[in-house]
Amino acid sequence: MKNKIYKRAFALVLSTTIAIAASAQQKLSLDDAVTIAKSENPMLKASALDISRSEQQRKIAQSLLLPNVTASGVVNHYFNQTPFFGFGEATTEDKIPYGRFGGEDQLAAVIAATQPILNFQAYPAIQRAKLKEHESSLTYKAQQLETVALVKQTYLQALVLHERIKVQEESIDRNKLALQDARSLFAQGKGLRVDTLRAFTSVKNLEPLLLKLQFAEQTAELQLKALLGIDSLTDIQLSDSLYLREASVIPSENEVYAEARSNNPTYQVLTLQQEISERQEKIASGGRLPTVSAIAAYQVNSQTRDFNYNNAYFPTSSFIGLQVAVPLFTGLSNQAKVRDAAIETSQWKLRSTNAFEQLRATAHQLVANNRESLDRLQTTASVSETARLSYSIVEYRYKKGVSSRLELTDAELDLANAQTNYLEAVYDYLSARIALLKLMGREE
Repeated sequence: MKNKIYKRAFALVLSTTIAIAASAQQKLSLDDAVTIAKSENPMLKASALDISRSEQQRKIAQSLLLPNVTASGVVNHYFNQTPFFGFGEATTEDKIPYGRFGGEDQLAAVIAATQPILNFQAYPAIQRAKLKEHESSLTYKAQQLETVALVKQTYLQALVLHERIKVQEESIDRNKLALQDARSLFAQGKGLRVDTLRAFTSVKNLEPLLLKLQFAEQTAELQLKALLGIDSLTDIQLSDSLYLREASVIPSENEVYAEARSNNPTYQVLTLQQEISERQEKIASGGRLPTVSAIAAYQVNSQTRDFNYNNAYFPTSSFIGLQVAVPLFTGLSNQAKVRDAAIETSQWKLRSTNAFEQLRATAHQLVANNRESLDRLQTTASVSETARLSYSIVEYRYKKGVSSRLELTDAELDLANAQTNYLEAVYDYLSARIALLKLMGREE
């Protein structure tokens, strides 16, 4: 009686533990994975911070046209007052006489303001900062496209590996049944020992590949968690199944090229970089031109002895004026800056030209990959169905004693290979589609 109670209690605890473990798993669809990646991916977060940095850089550039106000103060104690030369008549030794005046303790407080009026570097600097801000936004979009595509490919890879594990397990089960049959026939004296050995070898040859697929699936899930910013110890369950929508129309190479050039942020950045380098060249050229500023100051001075400022005068002075600064010689640095900016502009023009030429080759390659993978998908789907039908026929004939064990083994091997090739074709087609849309600047 007690044993039955213990068994029931153990079964209840076991079922409860399994239920809790199942509920602890985080179910994750492909759409959920994309949404989480957009908000939690570490690289996207870092790219978003670049946008914030560019905003601050724009404010720094705008400050070149804003007033600059400073307040300063100084308190000094002199052990010997400051000498003033020229007082009195010259001595016989032809020395210039001097005198010491004022208090030993001196105080000065100044408020100064400078308002730039003409600065040839300010306006191109502000324009450059705005372009850099736009560049950081485009870079963020490019990083988002890259991350979303990588999440989709990794998610699909995990699904395909899961299906391949099923196919491999089914193949092992079929070969284990064949091994049991071979052993039974051998025990009855109706089979050969070589048939048993061949069946045993077939089972053992399949087991290492199953282990490899299981490790690959675990690796894919870890990569997916890293992309989503999820802790590696979190248990996730991919809730989507591997299915194919109707084949979409594959665009032409010219359509892909035109859309990639206009919509893909990566190529938009290349065009923007030329404008940024041109603004940098204007900033460098502005360093050789004069600047004009309005200046103003208000100053309070005082002198006393023994820090007795309560019994001291505090005379004030103030002024307003214009300041013109003309760079005459800066150690050739301005000329070097102008040449450096001009070289950078030329570099970006060459890089852009090369990138757009490479884009044509990339568009051709991705369109070809989509067409090839679609053809291969259709072929492997047909071959998989044919192999399944062939295996069913051979299995039926084998049970009726018409076909040999070798024919059944060959049919099983063909079926396993056909199913594996079909799953690989599915992944290649979906992956090629994702890569093509990413190049065109789409997420789908």
